[in-house]
Amino acid sequence: MSSSVVREVQFPKQPALQLIYDTAPIGLAYLSPDCRYLQINQRLTEICGISVEGHLGRTVQDCVPGLASAVEGIVRSIMETGDPVTGVEVYGQRPGYNDERCWITHWHPQRGPNGNIVGVNVAAEEITERKRSERELRSARDAAEAALQRLKEAQDSLVEAEKLAALGRLVAGVAHEINSPVGTSLTVTSALERKRVKFAAEVARGGLKRSSLNEFLAVVQTASSHLADNLARAAELIQSFKQVAVDQDYLERRSFDPGELTRQVAASLQPELGKSALALNVECRPGLAMNSYPGPYVQVMTNLLMNAVVHAFPHGTSGTINVEIRTSGQDDIEIAISDNGCGMSEELRRQAFNPFFTTRRSEGSIGLGLHIVHNIVFNRLGGRISLESAPGEGTRIWMIVPRVAPEASDT
Repeated sequence: MSSSVVREVQFPKQPALQLIYDTAPIGLAYLSPDCRYLQINQRLTEICGISVEGHLGRTVQDCVPGLASAVEGIVRSIMETGDPVTGVEVYGQRPGYNDERCWITHWHPQRGPNGNIVGVNVAAEEITERKRSERELRSARDAAEAALQRLKEAQDSLVEAEKLAALGRLVAGVAHEINSPVGTSLTVTSALERKRVKFAAEVARGGLKRSSLNEFLAVVQTASSHLADNLARAAELIQSFKQVAVDQDYLERRSFDPGELTRQVAASLQPELGKSALALNVECRPGLAMNSYPGPYVQVMTNLLMNAVVHAFPHGTSGTINVEIRTSGQDDIEIAISDNGCGMSEELRRQAFNPFFTTRRSEGSIGLGLHIVHNIVFNRLGGRISLESAPGEGTRIWMIVPRVAPEASDT
C-alpha cells in the first residue's frame, strides 16, 4: 500500500480515543487491510518489544514475523466476510524474558462512511496468570482423581459384608469434599471469563469508562484470591484422604501383649487427657497374648480413645474412660472402651461408623476416624465391633478379635 493510501485510512486522532489507547490495561492496535500498523498502544508493543513509533506504517511481517501468517489470515477473513474474529489465543515470549506468556485477542472490522471495511481493530489481553491458575486447577483435579483411584484400590480394606455399599459412600464422600473447592474455583474462573469478554467488547467498541476499568480490576483481584484459597483447601483435603490407604510397612505381624500395648497408647495420650481433666483406666487380664498386627491395633486404640476425648466430653468437661481387655472363649479377646460422657442419640449412633460422618465438620473434622477403626477391626484384625450409647448415659464400644489374626491380603 502506498503512503497516500495509508494516510486515507489513518487511525482517527480524537483526544478521547487516544486517551483510551494510552491508558488501557490491554493491548490495542489498528491495522490496515494489507496488515500495516496504523495505530498501536504501548501495552501491545510488549509482545514484540518494538516501540510504538517503530510499528507505525510497518507490516506485521516486519514486526512480528512469527505471528504474521496467523494475523494475515485473520485480517483476510474479516475483509472477505465482514465478521469479527474473537477469542484467538496467542502464545509467545517477551523479548528479554524466558517465561511464556499468553494473550487472548479480538479482531473487529473498522468501516468507513460508505460501509466498506477500511481497517481492523485489535484488542489483546494478557491472560498468563489465568492460564496458570487453570493449570493449577487441573493439577488439583488430577490429584483428586488420583486420590479417588487410590481409595478405590483400597476396596479390600472394607468389611466384606458391606464392601460395595461402603465403597460407594467413601467415593461419594471424597467427591463431595473435593467438589466444593474445585467447583467454587471453576465458578470463579467462569465468572472471570464472562467479565473479560464483556470488558474486551467494551474496549473494542471504544466506549471504555474509568468505572468499568476499576470494576474489572476489582473482579480480577477478588477472583485471584478465591482461586488461591480454594486450591489450597483442595490440596489440604487430598492430604487428609491419604490416611485411608494402608502403608505396607504398617502391616508387620508379631506377637504382643494387648494390655501392655494399650497402656503405651494411654501413656502417649496423657498430655491430651490432662488438658481435659479426664481419667483413663486400663484393666487387662495378665498373660494375654496376640499374634496379630500391632500397628493397626495401636491405630484402633488411639482413634477410639481420642474419639472419646473429643466427642464424649465436649468443652473440656471432666470424666472417666475405662478400657477392659479379657478373654472371650478359647480363641478370642474382648476389648471394651466405655465412658461416662454425653452419649449419642439413636440417629448419631446409627451413623457413627459411616465414612465422612461427623458432627464437627465446622471445626475441621472430616469424619474418617471411626470408619477407619471399623475397617481395621473387620479387615485387618479379623474381628467385629459394636457400639451402644444413649444421651446422657455415655458410650460403650466393644470389639471381639481373634488372638491369631488372619493373614493380610496382598491384593
